[in-house]
Amino acid sequence: MGKKKEEPQVIIMNFSHIYEDELQLKRQPYKWIDCTNIQGTDCYLDELAAAEIEQRMKPYPPEGIHFIDSGNYHYISKLWTDKIREPFSLIVFDHHTDMQPSLFEELLSCGSWVKEVLDSNEFLKKVVLIGAKEELIEQVDLKYKSRIICFSEREITNKKAWGAFARLHLQEPVYISLDKDVLDKKEAVTNWDQGSVSVLKLEEYLGYILNEETVIGIDICGEAATDEPMFIQKEDDLINDNVNVELLSFIRKYQEKRETSKESGGRDEEVSDYRG
Repeated sequence: MGKKKEEPQVIIMNFSHIYEDELQLKRQPYKWIDCTNIQGTDCYLDELAAAEIEQRMKPYPPEGIHFIDSGNYHYISKLWTDKIREPFSLIVFDHHTDMQPSLFEELLSCGSWVKEVLDSNEFLKKVVLIGAKEELIEQVDLKYKSRIICFSEREITNKKAWGAFARLHLQEPVYISLDKDVLDKKEAVTNWDQGSVSVLKLEEYLGYILNEETVIGIDICGEAATDEPMFIQKEDDLINDNVNVELLSFIRKYQEKRETSKESGGRDEEVSDYRG
């Protein structure tokens, strides 16, 4: 038998100390990037902080599964995709478009990072936004419309819309960025307003992408705020810890199916081309 391929590398980027209490996630093999001592990172990223974070990320490729703290740090997805040196598409699960111009032009923000990737990354071909509010989608600048495919919150919870999504196939590899604020409040707890998607529905869409597309890497954000009373924060951390481990297990399941298919000499139609 050949040597078993290693599972996708898991990287945890800790900005707000939130992952220190997510014990189930930390039982998985992972690499830890501590960013708690870097100033100028909360919601907005200044140049000095960006340079320091990039230096700490330098040993790691965009492949793998990256946990990047709360939605306040979703701009980290731009830093991961900056490492991709081939044509790719970006798939974003988020209750927001993250296409708003930054209030401070010189600063990257958690609400502007998708726009910044479109503006600056020469390898990016398309962005697929999944789960955003319709009113936010309508606010996207028309100049980006030819490079964006949108499936609104209402569409992804409508069974009739599944056909349109199922017909989607991108010609280039994809990078997936997942903000748990796309989920219903009963499923996850974030510090931003949330959508109405269940974990089951999210995995249905995520599984289809893992089956049909070549996936470079994945990041996951949307941890809870840290300014709640301690007993509430502990409960929120437990909920999110459970969701993180569930999503991690779900993604790994597809990677294992691919390896099984390769070892058997065929390609199962239910197997993704995930790059671990």
